[in-house]
Amino acid sequence: MATGGMKACIDIGGTKVAVSLNSGAGMELIAHRSEPTAKTGDNGALARQVIRMVDEACVEIGVACDTVNRAGVSSCGPFVLRAGLVEVAAPNICGGMAGPARGLPNDWATALLESPLRRRFGQVRVENDCVAALEAERRWGALQAFEHCAYVTWSTGIGVGLCVDGRVLRGKNGNAGHAGHMFVSDNDDALCGCGNIGDVEALIGGNSIARRLGADAATLLQRAKEGDTASDAIVEELCRVMGRMFYNLITTLDLQRISVGGSVFMNNIELLLPRLRAQVAGKFPALTAGCEIVTAGLAERVGDYAALALLV
Repeated sequence: MATGGMKACIDIGGTKVAVSLNSGAGMELIAHRSEPTAKTGDNGALARQVIRMVDEACVEIGVACDTVNRAGVSSCGPFVLRAGLVEVAAPNICGGMAGPARGLPNDWATALLESPLRRRFGQVRVENDCVAALEAERRWGALQAFEHCAYVTWSTGIGVGLCVDGRVLRGKNGNAGHAGHMFVSDNDDALCGCGNIGDVEALIGGNSIARRLGADAATLLQRAKEGDTASDAIVEELCRVMGRMFYNLITTLDLQRISVGGSVFMNNIELLLPRLRAQVAGKFPALTAGCEIVTAGLAERVGDYAALALLV
């Protein structure tokens, strides 16, 4: 195995952190491992977790830890820039944003990330996880050859990566695409980790469903699949919320295709995809006609390849 210039591919989500190594041999990812995202201790805990996991991956394949000299980091956001370096202000990680009512076991305003990783790896590229997934889908997945497109994840949270005129949109702090925090209803009983009440993520994010509805997302969706009428009506409402977000993105950005991934969606494609398409179909066709909503081409591996896409 070639080990010169070993790369770390790091995927940070609100629920888990996943790490793989790439030796430069195409898309091959090796020594994969994942574990729940660190949320206790001081706000350097997440960066220390990532570094430890990369070192453990190196030990697994028998290479020196300092062989890894580049890291691609696909991370949930938003981001805060401090001295030009990314810190994570993710509502599902940092408990200092919405306060104790959100139930997170810390009071972090941000989690340190880019600064400690640069000290360890040297070359580091950090992008919002949906921007990174968008790049992966455009390179290897369902968004190849599309210049006006988006990647959307329906998982623990709701995230979006955007591309218009062939250019990936990033914004002043790398936070373009945080459509999960737009308001699409007047609901006032759903607290998001960012402190908003009633935004998209608070209404339909994977961990929000359990807090609001008393049943975890997997159970609710399984009941709907089995024909439970009450569960089916709730799923229809969830898709109405997501569909409104899709409509807003399509009409604002004049998109050709939206690729959808994330654990909530990928585990329930047959139930959710037709309903999401129906929420957009026929609404102001001059703007929405010709925009496809499709399953992520990289499927459940999109997070792994998202980090690698940052290093290609």
